Amino acid sequence: MTVRVRAFARMRELLDEGAFDLQLPEGATVVDAWEALRARNRKIDALASSTRIARNGRVVALMSERLADGDEIALLPPVGGG
Repeated sequence: MTVRVRAFARMRELLDEGAFDLQLPEGATVVDAWEALRARNRKIDALASSTRIARNGRVVALMSERLADGDEIALLPPVGGG
């Protein structure tokens, strides 16, 4: 299956692209997608604890969310406020 990835801020720099398609096996979860992204650049590990992932516009729990063909996942950096 194919999911669309959107990366922002430092994650975009590490993955060398802001938007791209990612091929995953049927039944893959968000954590499977993260592992596939790690294969592109292990340096994203440093951002794992601060990055939130949204599936089709909704922030999800990393381990639990199953993906479907055509989904979009966004890698969201921490946001500071004032």
